[in-house]
Amino acid sequence: MKENKYDNPAFFDQYEKMLRSQIGLEGAGEWHALKNMLPDFKGKKILDLGCGFGWHCRYAMENGAESVIGIDLSERMLSKAKEINNMAGIQYERKALEDVDYPAEKFDIILSSLTLHYVESFDSLIHNIYQWLTPGGSFIFSVEHPVFTAEGSQDWIYDKNGEKISWPVNRYFLEGKRNTTFLGENVIKYHRTLTSYLNTLLKNGFTIKAVTEPEPSQEMLKEIPEMKEELRRPMMLLISVEK
Repeated sequence: MKENKYDNPAFFDQYEKMLRSQIGLEGAGEWHALKNMLPDFKGKKILDLGCGFGWHCRYAMENGAESVIGIDLSERMLSKAKEINNMAGIQYERKALEDVDYPAEKFDIILSSLTLHYVESFDSLIHNIYQWLTPGGSFIFSVEHPVFTAEGSQDWIYDKNGEKISWPVNRYFLEGKRNTTFLGENVIKYHRTLTSYLNTLLKNGFTIKAVTEPEPSQEMLKEIPEMKEELRRPMMLLISVEK
């Protein structure tokens, strides 16, 4: 996770052009599913791990949260978050997730969006998250789906005419580092099986409340024709657990 591509100007410029960066949560293909997994924010203390531009932080405050701390390693990300999603009650902090340390039972809800597949020490982070939550607290997160991360290249198999044939799944049970390309840059991610995600949560004491492999919403399928390709393989995995 301490690899920080997002402060690379060229990489950040490409990230800013993504739909989810430009218009927020409604531009995220998984948002319609993730939103339904979120608990009541009213009066709650929230932690967002890998907050990016701060869209989830803003959503929490707009839905009644008492306070939100957004953590991200990228100075450029946090600068943009403070520019477009700077509300009373939100505190942004620049930290690597491996270095975050909070007192026990500090937060009622912890969120993480498309961040944990960058973390090598998943088990220790989940242990910490359990400690930071109040009894009955919720942890909701999204990661790239194990089918999406397994082979490593994160690209389709093409025919001689450049048409997409299928999505490669290889080395599924060989967990660990994957060198892949994202927004034109080499990026390190960590592949885990679905079994590992779920059993790590259970081992650390969590109760699983919901598991979702989101499909694009009907609105997105109508408005963005290329979204139909997202029905050919799962790209994301959403999990909600409770302490």
